Amino acid sequence: MTEISVSFNPILIFVAVLLTIMASYTALDLFTLIKSSDRNQKFLFLGGTFSLGIGIWIMNFIGMVAININASGSYNIPLTLLSMIFGISFTGMAFNTVIERELKTGNLIARSFFLTMAVLSTHVTGMFAVGMNVQFGPIIFLISALIIFVSFLFSLWMLFYSKSLSYSRPIWIKPLSALIFTGAIVEGYFLLIRSSSFYSKGEISKGSSPETSLIYLVFFAGIFILGGLIASSTLISKRLEASDTHLHDIKAALDESSIVAITDPKGIITYVNDKFVEISKYEEHELIGKNHNILNSGFHPPEFFQNLWKTIKSGEIWKGEIRNKAKDGSIYWVETTIVPFLNKKNKPYQYVSIRTDISALKSAEASLKHSLKEVNDVKFALNQSSIIAFTDEKGTITNVNEKFCEISQYSREELIGQNHSILNSGLHSKEFFKNLWKAIAQGEVWKGEIRNKAKDGSYYWVHTTIVPFLNANGKPYQYLSIRSDITERKKTEEVLHQQDKLAAVGQLAAGVAHEIRNPLTTMKGYTEFLQLDETHEERQEYLSIILDEIDRVNNIVEDFMVLAKPKAAELEERDIIPIIKNVVSFLEFEARKRDVKIGFEYEQDIIQIECDENRLKQVFLNFIKNGIEAMPDGGDITVRASIINNQVQIAIQDTGIGIPQEKLKKIGEPFFTTKKNGNGLGLMVSFKIIESHNGKVFIESELNKGTTFNIVLPAKSA
Repeated sequence: MTEISVSFNPILIFVAVLLTIMASYTALDLFTLIKSSDRNQKFLFLGGTFSLGIGIWIMNFIGMVAININASGSYNIPLTLLSMIFGISFTGMAFNTVIERELKTGNLIARSFFLTMAVLSTHVTGMFAVGMNVQFGPIIFLISALIIFVSFLFSLWMLFYSKSLSYSRPIWIKPLSALIFTGAIVEGYFLLIRSSSFYSKGEISKGSSPETSLIYLVFFAGIFILGGLIASSTLISKRLEASDTHLHDIKAALDESSIVAITDPKGIITYVNDKFVEISKYEEHELIGKNHNILNSGFHPPEFFQNLWKTIKSGEIWKGEIRNKAKDGSIYWVETTIVPFLNKKNKPYQYVSIRTDISALKSAEASLKHSLKEVNDVKFALNQSSIIAFTDEKGTITNVNEKFCEISQYSREELIGQNHSILNSGLHSKEFFKNLWKAIAQGEVWKGEIRNKAKDGSYYWVHTTIVPFLNANGKPYQYLSIRSDITERKKTEEVLHQQDKLAAVGQLAAGVAHEIRNPLTTMKGYTEFLQLDETHEERQEYLSIILDEIDRVNNIVEDFMVLAKPKAAELEERDIIPIIKNVVSFLEFEARKRDVKIGFEYEQDIIQIECDENRLKQVFLNFIKNGIEAMPDGGDITVRASIINNQVQIAIQDTGIGIPQEKLKKIGEPFFTTKKNGNGLGLMVSFKIIESHNGKVFIESELNKGTTFNIVLPAKSA
C-alpha cells in the first residue's frame, strides 16, 4: 500500500461549498413549510430529505475528488451510490419528526445524531468509493464528530425549538441556519480529512485525468441542486399566490359583510373599509388619523370603554355591542369584535375591529321589549282581576294563576294535569258541557256562567270566557279560560228574586186580605150562633171543624197582612224561659198524639231579652210544629236555650227525616215548602219576625238524622 499525499483543488472545493449551501437552504426551506402546510407534507418531507442528503454527499464526493487529483481517477459506482443513500437515509431519519406538532428535547438530540451520522457515513463510504483505504485518528475523529453534532444541534434548536425565534420567525433565521448546516458539513469534511491517513490499494496511475468527467459530474450536481431550488421557489410562489388569493377572498368577504377598521396601539385609525365609510357617513380621509371618539354617541359610560381598553391591551379579544353616532347625527348599533395583534414581546402593535350592523336587530329588540311589556302589563292586569287557566286541546289543565288557586282552594300542583271536572258542582247538565265543547272545538269563543265547587265543598259562580288558540290548520291546540267571580252578584240576584216574590205576595195580600177578612168574620159569627142552639153532637162536631178552618184561614190572612204591611215590632224586656215553656206545654198534647217527646233544656233560670212576646211565640210554635210534622213515625224534639258571647242562642232540634241540601237553601222563600199541604208562608213570616228582633236563623240538617233551627237573639244585659 502506498501512502497518498493530500492536495486540494480550491475551485472544486468552492463549487462543493456553494452547492452545499444551496442544497441546505433548499432543504430547510422545504422542512419549514411542512409545519404550516396541511397538504403536501410527504412531498415536502421527501424533497427536503433528498436535497439535504445530496448536499452532504456533494460536499464529500467533490471533496474526495478534489484531494484525489494526484491519485487514482477511478470511481466505485456502487459505493458512490451507497454513500449517497447513506446521506439521504440518515437525513430522512433526522427529520421524520418535523411533521409532529409537539416537538421534544429527545427529538432534537436524535435529529442532531442522525445528521452527524449522515455526514460521517457519507464521508467514509466516499473514501472507499474513490479507491482509498482510510485510517482515522480517534481523538481528532471524536472531536470532529462532536463539533458536527453541536453545530447541527444549535441550528435545529434555533430553527425549530426556540419559542421566541420560531414565534417571530425573523427573515435571517433560515439563511443563517443553512450556513451553519453547511459549516457543519464542511468542517466535518476538513476535520475528518485532517484526522485521516490515506493509502492507495495499488500503483498510482499518472496518465489518467478526471477533469473532464468531474466537469460533467459537477455540472450534473449543480443542475440537480439548482433544479431543487427552482422547484422549491416555484412551490413557495404557488403557496404565496394561493395564500394571497385566500387572503384576498377573505378580505373581499369581510368587506362585503362586515365593517372593518385597523388602529395602531394608541387607537388611531389607520385603515377603514367601504362598509365603515358607508355606515359612519364620514369620508375615508376624515377617519384616518382620528380615533373612535369621533363616533361616540354618549350612550356608554366611561367605565365601558375603560374595560374595553383594559381587555385588548392585555392581548385578549373583546366582544360586545356599541352604539355609535354617524356624521349626520343618526344612531346605529354594531356588534363588535376587537382582535389585538401582538409583537414578539406579546404587546399589541395594532388592533383589527370587525363590526356587524345590528341596528335593525336592536330596533326589533326594543319593539319586542315594548310588546313584551304590554303583554306583561295585560297579564298582570288579568292576574289581578281575573281567574286564568290554560288547557290543552283535550281539556287538561296546563297552567293556572293565583286567583284560580285562591277561589278553588286547590294548589297549582293539584290542578295541573287535571281537567275542569274536578270543579264540577253537579248543577249543570251534561248537555250544557256538550254544547260548550262543541262551540270551542269549532274555534268559537264561548261565554257563559258556571257554578263550580271548591275543594272545601263550597260553591262559587264564575262568568267564563273560553278562547280557543288555533294552529295553522285551524284546529285548537290550547284553550284560555278567563273567569270572573260573580258569586256575590248571584247572591244579590237571589235576594232580588226573593224580594220580587215578597213584593208579589205583598201585592196579593194588599189586594185580597181585607176582602177575605170581612166574610170570614161573618161566617165565624153565624157559625158560633148556630153552635149555641145545636144539640146534635155530630153537627156540633161539624160546626167546630168549620170554626177551626175559619181560624186557619184567618191566620193565613194575618200572614198576608204581615207581608203586605209589616208592623213595627213593639219590644219589651221579657224572660225567654217562661215563653218557651208556655209554647212547649201548649204543643205537648199534639206531640203525644204523634208519639213525639218534647224536652226543654236551659243553662240559666232567667234569660232576659227585648221582644214582642206574642210574635216570638208564633215563631217557636211554627218551628216546633214543623219538627213534629217532620217525624210521622214519632221521635224527639229538644229545645235548648243558652247565652254565648252576650247572645241568646235557642236551638230547636228534631230527629226527623232531615232536609236535602238543595232544598235547605230555599227554606224561607215565599211559597216554598217541604210539606204536602203547606203554603211556604209560615217560615218566611217567622224569619221576618226574627229579623225584626235583630236576630238571625241558621238551619242545619242531615238526611235521616234530623234538623236543627238555631235562633240567635241579642241578650239583654242585667
